[in-house]
Amino acid sequence: MRPTGALHLGNYLGALENWVQLQDTYECYWAIVDWHSLTTDYADPGQVKENILEVAMDWLAAGLDPARSRLLIQSLVPEHAELHLLLSMITPLPWLERVPTYKEQQAQISEKDLSTYGFLGYPLLQSADIIVYKADAVPVGEDQAPHIELTREIVRRFNNFYGPVFPEPKTLLTESKRIPGTDGRKMSKSYGNAIYLKDDPETVRQKLRPMLTDPARQRRTDPGNPEICPVFDLHKAFSTQDTQDWAAAGCRSAGIGCLDCKGKLTEHMLERLAPLSARRRDWEKRPDEVWQILVEGSRLARVTAQATMDEVRGAMKIRY
Repeated sequence: MRPTGALHLGNYLGALENWVQLQDTYECYWAIVDWHSLTTDYADPGQVKENILEVAMDWLAAGLDPARSRLLIQSLVPEHAELHLLLSMITPLPWLERVPTYKEQQAQISEKDLSTYGFLGYPLLQSADIIVYKADAVPVGEDQAPHIELTREIVRRFNNFYGPVFPEPKTLLTESKRIPGTDGRKMSKSYGNAIYLKDDPETVRQKLRPMLTDPARQRRTDPGNPEICPVFDLHKAFSTQDTQDWAAAGCRSAGIGCLDCKGKLTEHMLERLAPLSARRRDWEKRPDEVWQILVEGSRLARVTAQATMDEVRGAMKIRY
């Protein structure tokens, strides 16, 4: 994950919750990719360290376990950068230009100059992040699948030139859950519509109370359609089936008001997030310990990365 600040419910339900479960079946490396944050925020990097801590505290609170996984900071393992450099020698420019998110993000983030090599080359740095640990699989949503396919192409090209050094990583597709923000759009820090894992119960209530609902429900007596209501999408993520059935029936019949629906959602959401929030508050009291976990995880990850790079240099005949 890029360190852009504290994580929100979309980050948690879209990725982090699944990562926690993957620790049971895989040897896992979880990287806070601070160099990637510079591909778009290179002009103002002042918050990077603080944001690294925010992400790490959310990770630990959610259940990523440094005793079972490697939690690392990308820039503390410089082998990521060395492998990125070597891969750049063999990667055709059109391969990077055709990555779907390249032109999409240039259009979406029009207020920043993204005509830099760093931004063009960030998918290649992602490939280095993956294969420096000889990863067998990468958990991603469908929107990131093209990045893994690019990595597989780069692996095949490298192995064709220098011999079988890297495995081709599989795309481990994670369930895609639609997590709307309080304005109905996709939950995003940049939209200002996010509920964060570190938000206290009163903040969660204040954010949910004015949340956008089905626009057809102008009055309490107007029936609505739960399938187009962002609040009902959150019910699907947090509420029991009984509550979902109650909310759907009450909405369609105008038997309940939107505030009633939001009230039940708030109860279920706070109940589900309570253990995570408690652990988050505990880690906030121990930032030095959090940082030390990242430093130690990076040190252990670097042992693996150094072994890979020694093999890479040998394959490329530059082990002097």
